[in-house]
Order: sequence, then structure tokens, then C-alpha cells
Amino acid sequence: MPVGLALPLLLVAVLATIVVVAGCTAKNKSAIPANQRQEYERPEKVESAVEAKKLLVEGNERFVSGETAEKDLSGTRRDELTEGQKPFAVIVCCADSRVPPEHVFDQGLGDIFVVRVAGNVADPVAIGSVEYAVEHLEVPLVVVLGHEKCGAVSATVEGGEAPGSIGAIVEKISPSVEKARGGNLEDEELIEKAVELNVEQTMRDLKASPIVTERRGKEELSILGATYELGSGEVKWL
Repeated sequence: MPVGLALPLLLVAVLATIVVVAGCTAKNKSAIPANQRQEYERPEKVESAVEAKKLLVEGNERFVSGETAEKDLSGTRRDELTEGQKPFAVIVCCADSRVPPEHVFDQGLGDIFVVRVAGNVADPVAIGSVEYAVEHLEVPLVVVLGHEKCGAVSATVEGGEAPGSIGAIVEKISPSVEKARGGNLEDEELIEKAVELNVEQTMRDLKASPIVTERRGKEELSILGATYELGSGEVKWL
């Protein structure tokens, strides 16, 4: 083979080897073998909102770091749950596919009771779902979780006619958007402020429930708000 042709081919081979090795290294670095992950064991009974929030905070820290815990998803665990459920928290959150609460808080089967609806608004059905969890399952903590770049909030900010039943969602979010406009904010800042205000409005809607009011009056229930950052994966508590 001519020398002039051999050198370029050698260079291509070396570069290809570097790419493969680098790819394997990156893959191995990001993937934690199951036998090296910490095993997640939640307390048998979580009685206080403080303890429940601590479990959510610790779970989100694991999610952000990429060191999620090994959870029991076995048939044995599924059989146990056929006898009933004892979730320690209710998460009212957006239906956005980028915000799966079980992953965001690194929880397993039977750990959290999730109510998902676009814009994390509280209509009668969503409120009824929360009432069931706090009344019958005695869950001590409800978290309303909004998120960065929420499509439902963004659509409400942009205005225009909402087709079908989407208008019902926009109607619930509109007061928070109008309140955010009063702060002379624009673009992304306006949307993010409206996201926070919408979380607070949903919290007020839930607190207006007689069942929720009774549980809160007995100091058996707390309602907290938070927002989720898509890029970092971090949950910020309001």
C-alpha cells in the first residue's frame, strides 16, 4: 500500500478507536449497576408531613445526582399491594410527559398517590381524588407541583381561542396569568411567575375543601407548593 494512503487510513482507525472508547466510558459513567445502587426502604408508616417531605426531598436529591435507589418492583411487592395501599404523600402535578413524579421523587410502587392534569389545576375531579387520599388513606402531605416551561400556562399567556375542553384548563389558569402581568414581567419571566401563582391558586382551591380543611384543622395534613426545573431535575419548594 502506498505510504501516502496508509497514513490517512491509520489516522481514521485511531480516531474511530478513540470515539468507541470515549462512548463506552461515558456510558459506564452514567449507568450505575443495579448491585451498586442503594436500596430504598421507606418507613412502614409515615405519620407526619415533615417526615413525608423529608422522603420526597431525599428522593429528589437522588434523582438529580443520577444515583437513584434500587426499588422493589418484584411480583412479591405487587402481591403485597393487592391487599391495599398506604402512600405517604399526594402529588398534584401537570400531565406533562417530562414531569413523572415517581421518577422526580425517586419513589417506588405504592409510595405516592398521584393526581395529574394539564396545568396542575384543581377541578372537582382532582379535588375529589385528593379528598379520597387524605380521608381514606390518611395521607399527611399534599404537594402541588408546577414546572418550568409549562405548556398550559404558556398557552394561557399567549391567549387566543382554546378548542374543545382545553378552554376549561385555560379558564382555571387565567387568574394567575393576569396577576403575573401586574408585575410588569415579560416572556419567560412572566410565564415562570404565572407558574408559581398557579401553584398557589391550586393550593387555595384544595384548602377550600371541607375534608381538607378538617384534616388541616386537626394538624393531620399539610399542603405545600413546589416547582420542577426540567434541565436540572431539581424540585424547588415555594
